Amino acid sequence: MRLAALARWIDDTLDIDAFGADSSLNGLQVEGRKTVKRVATAVDACEETITRAARARIDLLIVHHGLFWGPAVPITGFMARRLRRLLSNGISLYAAHLPLDCHPELGNNARLADLLGVEDRDRFGRYKGIDIGVRGALPRPVATASLAARVRRVTGAPVRTFPFGPSRIKRLGIVSGGGSMLLQAAAEAGCDALLTGEPAHSAWHVAREARINLLCGGHYATETLGVRTLGERVAGEFGLPVSFIDVPTGL
Repeated sequence: MRLAALARWIDDTLDIDAFGADSSLNGLQVEGRKTVKRVATAVDACEETITRAARARIDLLIVHHGLFWGPAVPITGFMARRLRRLLSNGISLYAAHLPLDCHPELGNNARLADLLGVEDRDRFGRYKGIDIGVRGALPRPVATASLAARVRRVTGAPVRTFPFGPSRIKRLGIVSGGGSMLLQAAAEAGCDALLTGEPAHSAWHVAREARINLLCGGHYATETLGVRTLGERVAGEFGLPVSFIDVPTGL
């Protein structure tokens, strides 16, 4: 498979061009070998992920958190080591941040909603000009602790709860990763709870004063689903072997 063709297919599938305001440089960040025979997905383009990709002779590494964000940075220290390891092993790096958070089928939020059985969905939570969250109804109202246990079964990671809202949750908002800044938006959208990855310090007060439950399932854990699902789609579409490189942070 030609790298250029596969990168274009991912661009089109995730509608990369619609996310120009994202702080991430979405798309092909590093060009390695022109031909792709093996693909891996991961959450973070960290040194360990890249090292393991090199050992597995990966040609294309697709990540949620890439190398380049916002203003230019010097290619020194750990950044130089990461790039040197990619280039010396011919590994291409593709990053998809917001496009893979809010994609209606492949995104982190959509996949969490699928696995939790959220129904009657629509989008909410404007961030950088785009509604990135998913909200909808659970099949039946559940206690906060019960929903937290369900989230833990889905992600395999502990869930921290801030039970400041209704005792039973029917309407749920989902924004993976660092989505607690959308707590007020979730409350205004009629949600009984917001599921996200990690809380900002101010989230405790917002949740309490807006009378909404906050569930935090881990930034890393809530953002493994999108890249995994995208990898499965690549494997099915092109017949390429795709693996997932798991480097959990515990955060």
